[in-house]
Amino acid sequence: MGSSLSVLIPQFSSTVTQQTHPSLGDLPESCVASVLVYMDPPQICKLSMLNRAFRGASSADFVWESKLPMNYTSIIQRVFADRNFPANLCKRDIYAKLCRPNSFDGGSKKVWLDKKTGRVCMSISSSGLVITGIDDRRYWSRIETDESRFKSVAYLQQIWWFEVDGEVDFPFPVGSYSIFFRLQVGRASWRFGRRVCNSEHVHGWDRKPVRFQLSTSDGQQATTQCYLNEPGIWKYHHVGDFVATGSVEPMKVKYSLTQIDCTHTKGGLCVDSVLICPVEFTERLKQSF
Repeated sequence: MGSSLSVLIPQFSSTVTQQTHPSLGDLPESCVASVLVYMDPPQICKLSMLNRAFRGASSADFVWESKLPMNYTSIIQRVFADRNFPANLCKRDIYAKLCRPNSFDGGSKKVWLDKKTGRVCMSISSSGLVITGIDDRRYWSRIETDESRFKSVAYLQQIWWFEVDGEVDFPFPVGSYSIFFRLQVGRASWRFGRRVCNSEHVHGWDRKPVRFQLSTSDGQQATTQCYLNEPGIWKYHHVGDFVATGSVEPMKVKYSLTQIDCTHTKGGLCVDSVLICPVEFTERLKQSF
């Protein structure tokens, strides 16, 4: 009997002395959510995979509302004016939907939120610009290409008066923004699996610089000039910067690209789009050259 008791005692004592240690899963969701507010969206998404508490906290509306622009409802009304925006979406799903490129104004413009910062970015296609002579095939043509987010660009063969204008009315959130024209000298194509540049029509851009201009409805203006060179490379040419104050009324922004010296022709230029983004993204664009 004594030997049987000696077998039972260790088993009983090990059961009694067994203790559980607290883990991250024991944290209240409200506490976790209060920490997630200070993290950027990619970090929140990674932490949501830790356990159930973090997954639940990462869905809290107040966490994602802090990542959305303050006037996100105005942005939704502007972008989805001609179609219904899904009702009853939680703030996380609203953020995810706005981070995708959303087309508006007949598909000529796309707007999205930067996934990491929640800042607004916008791209305007060449079809959303007013281009002098665009309907005359002696001067311009449309080229389909996968190198554009809009799948086509405007290609200039030859012209005397070169002028490209555009404008947008949009409720830009408070902040500073930069405008760029995305251009390429020459026409790129693929041969035997290699990208090559056709410079057949390229001429006139070394005679005089092109001029970029912007103006806003509240009186801001900027002008820059540069020569177009480096054939075969898509480049973002800086037009200027403007500041949005976040007023109730949408801000109207006008931008243009001209070279109107009629003493010579110019040609061989691809016009893809206009990009509007926060000024701090300029370094990203430089790295993409």
